[in-house]
Parts: sequence; C-alpha cells; structure tokens
Amino acid sequence: MALIYKIVAADEWEDARGRGLFEGAAIDRADGFIHFSTAAQVEETAAKHFAGRDHLLLVAVEEQDLGDKLVYEVSRGGALFPHLYAPLPTGLARFALPLDRRANGAHDFSGLLE
Repeated sequence: MALIYKIVAADEWEDARGRGLFEGAAIDRADGFIHFSTAAQVEETAAKHFAGRDHLLLVAVEEQDLGDKLVYEVSRGGALFPHLYAPLPTGLARFALPLDRRANGAHDFSGLLE
C-alpha cells in the first residue's frame, strides 16, 4: 500500500471535511484534477509551490483507494506525478497533519512520510 500526499491550506481542508469532499485548491480546479505527490516528490512540491506559507496540512491517502480516477502523468522534470480526476472524499484521508516550518523556513516533513 502506497501513500500519496496533498498539501492543502488548513481552512480549505476543514471546509471540505464539512462537505465530505475536497474538490481541490484553485490550481487543481483550473487544471481539472487534484495534484498529489509521492513521498519522494512532496518536499520539492512544498519548496516550489508553498514556500513561506503557514497553516498548511499534509494529507495522506492510500493510492489504491482512489481507483481508476488516479492517473500518473508526466510533469515536472519528466517525473510521473499522481493526479486525481475526481473529488477526494475526505474520509479517505489516512491523516491530515499540520505541516510546520523549520527555523530556516523550509517545511518540516520529519516523521510525516512513509
């Protein structure tokens, strides 16, 4: 079982939990799918797209729970990234934990990735 990860603003996730579905952040909705990262990709994703941001959560989902709506596609640097072509039922989240920052400003993934 492999986990994939979504970095999301805490308030967006809380709103989604109230509805039971996360339909994606603005960039996801614009692109037509929810962007995820593997454990090997998520730290670079944080540095590239979320640098300096606080009040973020790291949401983990078992990739097999997403069925055929999860597609790995070529993205940054030719790497295959997981993209979900459907809303994410929030109940599928294995966890949604605060993504704190270290003293140097980088997000701290210590103990969060499997």
